[in-house]
Amino acid sequence: MSRLSNLAESLVGSEIVKLGNEINNRIRNGEKIYNYTIGDFNPAVFPIPTVLKEQIIKAYNDGYTNYPPADGILPLRAAVSQFLNTYEGISYENDEIQISSGGRPLIYSLFKAVVNPGDKVIYAVPSWNNNHYTSLNGGIPCEIQTTAENNFMPTVAEIAPHLPGAALLCLCTPQNPTGTTLSKETLEQICDLVLAENQRRGPEEKKLYVLFDQMYFTLTYRDTKHYHPVALRPEMKAYTISVDGISKSFAATGVRVGWGFGPANVIAKMKALMSHMGAWAPMAEQVATAAFLKEEAAVNTYLTDLKGKLEQRLWRIYEGIDQLKQKGYVVEAIVPQAAIYLTLKFDLKGKSYQGKLLNTQADVTQFLLGAVGLALVPFNCFGADADSPWYRISVGTCQLEDLDVIFDSLEKALAQLS
Repeated sequence: MSRLSNLAESLVGSEIVKLGNEINNRIRNGEKIYNYTIGDFNPAVFPIPTVLKEQIIKAYNDGYTNYPPADGILPLRAAVSQFLNTYEGISYENDEIQISSGGRPLIYSLFKAVVNPGDKVIYAVPSWNNNHYTSLNGGIPCEIQTTAENNFMPTVAEIAPHLPGAALLCLCTPQNPTGTTLSKETLEQICDLVLAENQRRGPEEKKLYVLFDQMYFTLTYRDTKHYHPVALRPEMKAYTISVDGISKSFAATGVRVGWGFGPANVIAKMKALMSHMGAWAPMAEQVATAAFLKEEAAVNTYLTDLKGKLEQRLWRIYEGIDQLKQKGYVVEAIVPQAAIYLTLKFDLKGKSYQGKLLNTQADVTQFLLGAVGLALVPFNCFGADADSPWYRISVGTCQLEDLDVIFDSLEKALAQLS
């Protein structure tokens, strides 16, 4: 078979998709699987806002089925600007905002705009897809292996030594896969490091930019608060490109409306790149989202309801894992902070189940899947070590009534380990 491009030959498929294929095969074979691997929502449990749905239907009925402008329709960019000002206290002009079909085209085009082949890209692991985007763009990965002690978030001390010569620093808070966040103090100190590094670089040198993924920023719980670099350090506006959208805040993953915002010169290059990709959000959905974001009461009501339902599930799982831990089982969970994820630990390697030794963490994953019917994503799918005992559970498809059954099955299975 003839070779393809170097990029094609080096591509690594999504580990989560591979796991999902196995889960689907099991379901087709009649197994009962509780699939909590997907960072998505069950529309029957978490429907999109009624106002948004009505506006989408209206936009199609009104004939909004043509190409949108390359940077997004002006009413939507204006609505996004107001949304950011209201909820984060940051100000962006229309030419500093780029609309796209979700967050992925924005991340891809940002990498293309600022990362040359051979440039260093800094990111924490576990984290979502930074390794793949770095590879796609020929960047040199600079991975920071994070720890449970720091809630799997990178520290200032871990980031600092890698900044010289780097082209891009990738931050995600609230983070996928961990559901944890950067504190105000940590983010302030990271901003100060970036500003100092760019001050050190000469006028002809490329600057260090920050990819700030805040797709889950509205979904924080209890005392957890979200902070934006520009709100903390206004000078960061020249170097920060943020990615956001309606996918997670409004359970609208399939509606495909995302936005990026940052310095106008970088946004202009991202716009040019995306004009060749055709990665626009559909016209009708843009019109509808613009109308919805202006309905502040509807937005607030929906966010309150969505957060309440998600938090209920996250805490129920956390408490269930903690109860098992108190009974002596080698399981653990990090306290819920944000997003739709909870970080769980199943440190079961070396134990036996029904005469079969769990030699590897992959065996543990199969144990959870086969003995409990519980499908989780191991952190190695997000760049962590293959032996990491930590997992992501996503509650966007979680039915509350299933959790008692799951924990009963889990405890029975754990009790059989030797």
